[in-house]
Amino acid sequence: MKSWKPEAIILAIGMLIMGYFIKNGLDTFAGKDRVVTVKGLAEMEVPANKVTWPLMYKEVGNDLPALYNKINNTNQTIVTFLKQKGITEQEISINAPELIDLQADRYNSNPIQFRYNITTVITVTSDKVELVRNLIKEQSELLKQGIAITGGDYRYNVQYDFTGLNAVKPQMIEEATKNARAAAIKFAKDSDSELGKIKRAYQGQFSIEDRDANTPYIKRIRVVTTIDYSLED
Repeated sequence: MKSWKPEAIILAIGMLIMGYFIKNGLDTFAGKDRVVTVKGLAEMEVPANKVTWPLMYKEVGNDLPALYNKINNTNQTIVTFLKQKGITEQEISINAPELIDLQADRYNSNPIQFRYNITTVITVTSDKVELVRNLIKEQSELLKQGIAITGGDYRYNVQYDFTGLNAVKPQMIEEATKNARAAAIKFAKDSDSELGKIKRAYQGQFSIEDRDANTPYIKRIRVVTTIDYSLED
């Protein structure tokens, strides 16, 4: 009768070897899935380098030609004031007047004193942020000449911007990446692991906001990066 013992031994050895390689393969596969996801934040405060200042005033009356002449004279006075203070002609733009004919409003049945209400805006757009900020404080000088610059209309608020984002992007991305790596190293240490290579990285969007409501001329730039690191035993 033929003996199957040698074949059984060979088969058993083969099964053991196969099991060893399967185990190593599963361990390697499991190791590939060991990932830590961390976020790195970078923030920076910068002064605004562009300002848009709308000087808005209103005129009311019943005689359009007279109002036209008055608006022209007022515009010339404001432009002269701005130029004397250091604003160039290229930084000044005069918007077309907005006219409301109250008599033409069929829904208004109340008696009116003045038929025409005209809004005029002169806009200063400049990179001389500090100069314009000082001029805003000095605009009361126009009151002495009978010109009342009015506020309160959300369309004509002073706006401060920062246009140099491309210059600070590399520095901020580097800082955010370093902060993310520091967090990943701490996680790996706490979990008795070694930090591996970056598997994936996501750069978040940059945001530029006012530092606070009282200092809109100081901007806070913010970016968050998200990075996946592999963990190794």
